[in-house]
Amino acid sequence: MLPTKEQIQAEKARRSLLNFTTFTFPDYQVNWHHRLLANKLTDFLNSPHPSRLMIFMPPRYGKTELASRRFPAFALGRNPNTKIIACSYAKTLSSDINRDVQRIIDTPTYRKVFPHTKLFGKNVRTSSQTKWLRNNDIFEIVNHRGFYKSAGVGGGITGKGYDIGIIDDPIKNAEAAYSPTIREKIWEWYTTTFYTRRENNAKIIIIMTRWHEDDLAGRLLSLDDDSEFAENWEVIKLRAMKEEPAESTPHDPREPGEPLWPEKFSAEDIKIARKTQGERKFNALQQQKPRTTEEGALWNYDIIKRGIAYPDLVRVVVSIDPATTSKSTSDLTGMTVQGIDERGYGYLIEDLSGKMTPNQWANKAISAFHRYEADRIVAEINQGGDMVESTIRSVDPSIPYRGVHATRGKQLRAEPVAALYEQGKIIHVKDKFKELEEQLCTWEPGDRSPNRLDALVQGFTELFFYTSGKSKVKASTG
Repeated sequence: MLPTKEQIQAEKARRSLLNFTTFTFPDYQVNWHHRLLANKLTDFLNSPHPSRLMIFMPPRYGKTELASRRFPAFALGRNPNTKIIACSYAKTLSSDINRDVQRIIDTPTYRKVFPHTKLFGKNVRTSSQTKWLRNNDIFEIVNHRGFYKSAGVGGGITGKGYDIGIIDDPIKNAEAAYSPTIREKIWEWYTTTFYTRRENNAKIIIIMTRWHEDDLAGRLLSLDDDSEFAENWEVIKLRAMKEEPAESTPHDPREPGEPLWPEKFSAEDIKIARKTQGERKFNALQQQKPRTTEEGALWNYDIIKRGIAYPDLVRVVVSIDPATTSKSTSDLTGMTVQGIDERGYGYLIEDLSGKMTPNQWANKAISAFHRYEADRIVAEINQGGDMVESTIRSVDPSIPYRGVHATRGKQLRAEPVAALYEQGKIIHVKDKFKELEEQLCTWEPGDRSPNRLDALVQGFTELFFYTSGKSKVKASTG
C-alpha cells in the first residue's frame, strides 16, 4: 500500500526540524530566517563532531520556539538516549520551557512522528519497579537513558552530564548586562559549572540577543580569536534591519535596508524602535552590534586617566544621587567620594553606590564623610526634596550639607565634567571603577542617566565650579 499524506509528512518531520515544527505546530508562521535556523539546527544535530553554535537575533523573532522548544523535542525523538541540559537567566523561565517541551512530547501528533519517545504518565506503560522522573526541573524518557534538565544560569547542575547543552538568554535585562559583576558571575558559572558537565562529543548552543561586547558570547568569541586551542563557534547573526550587501553575507539574502521579518516587524516599525530605544540599545538589541563605548557618548576609555594614589587634597566631597524610591532597595543610589588638589586636579576616590534604603545610604555617606575628612555632603534633591537633608541630619545634625536642585538638563550638566576628563584634569584612583566607567562610556545624551554617573557629575561640579574655602586633606599612601 502507498503511504498516506500524513505518513509522508511524519517521515519528513523525522528528518528535518522545520518539517517537525510545522507538523507538530501547524499554525507556525515560517519566514526565510526560520528555514535558515531550522536547517542549521538540523545539521548541528546530525554532526558527528562536538559542534558549537551561537544564534544572535532580536527579541520576538522566533528563535526560542525553534531552538529551545521544538529542537529538544526533535532531538529526543531522533535519539531517546540523548541527555539535554537547558539553562536560561531565571530558573522559572527555564522551568516554563521545560513544561513546553513536555507538552510537545505528550501530543498525539508527536507520537505519530516519534512513537518510542514517551514521558511518564498514566497512559504510558512502565515497569512496576521503575518510576521515571517528571517534574518542572527534569523529565526522563521512559525505558531510555535520555532526559531533559532545566536550570537557571548561575545555579547548580549536579549529578548530570549532557550530550546537548542549551543556554537561551543568559542575561535578563540591561541592568544585568551592564554590570561587570553579573557578567563575571555568568562567566564563572559557565566555565566552572555548565562547561564541566559536557559529555564526550557534546554539542553546545548559545541563543541570545546581544546586550554587551563583554557578555558570555563575546568572551567565548574573543577566546576563539586569540588561541588556536579555543573552540570553533559557528555564529548565525541576523539583524532586524539589514546593513551589509547580500554578497557579503551568504546566509542572509537581504539587501541593505530590508527588515528581517516584514510580516511581523515592518521597516517602519524598526525605524520607530530605533528612535524609541536610542542608538546604543537599538544597535545592541535589534542589530546585534553591542558596543562598550558609544559614538555619541561624552566619555570614552581613552580620556579616563588612572593613578595608584592621590596627593594632599584641599577639598573632598561625598556626592549622593538618591534612589527615587523612599522605602525600598529596588533602585540604586549613586554615591561617590571625590577630591581636588591645590593644582586643580580632581580625583575619584571611591564609588559607594548600591541598592540601599534612605537610612542605609545616609549612614554610608556620613561614614565616608568622616573617613575622608570631607568638607561637605552634596545631594540631588529633585526627587526627594527636604527628605534627603532630613534623612542625613537624622543621623548627624552637624554635617555640612548642600542640596542641589538640578535646573539644567543632564547633558548640559555632564558636558563641563566630560571636558575636564578630556583635558586630563580628573584621575581615577586605582582600577576599581568598572561599573561607573562603563556607565560613563555608554551613556548618550538623551538617555536616562544612571545614578553613579549623576553622583560623579554632581561631585566634580561642586569641586570645580562651586569651590569655597579650603580644608587640607592628607595624601593617600596608596
